[in-house]
Amino acid sequence: MPENRIRIAPNTVAYADEETHKLVVEFAIPGAPTDTIDLKILADSVHLTAPARDIEYVSALALPWPVKPDKAEAIYENGLLRIEVPFKDPMEDAVKVAIKAGVAETKTKKIDQPPALVPIQS
Repeated sequence: MPENRIRIAPNTVAYADEETHKLVVEFAIPGAPTDTIDLKILADSVHLTAPARDIEYVSALALPWPVKPDKAEAIYENGLLRIEVPFKDPMEDAVKVAIKAGVAETKTKKIDQPPALVPIQS
């Protein structure tokens, strides 16, 4: 990367597509060659670096809802990088807990009376 390259944040749009249950993120990164775009997605964030001529586009987005990064799809066309990634079902990793039926046992126990207190003579 040339030393004189400046870093800028690309114009970005991110929204939930309610019909497909996916997060859609679009980055405007004109002039960035496809083979130099570095896009990484985690369950809770999207990270982008894309060198283009004398600038480098950089972005990091924190996501408000977890996504499935391994199902992400990205298309770069006419300077626009479009990413679609499905939302993760919040109960997807939930563990079902077995519930055992039980009967509470009650036993009666005789409580012995404490010994009577004897006043101390002074």
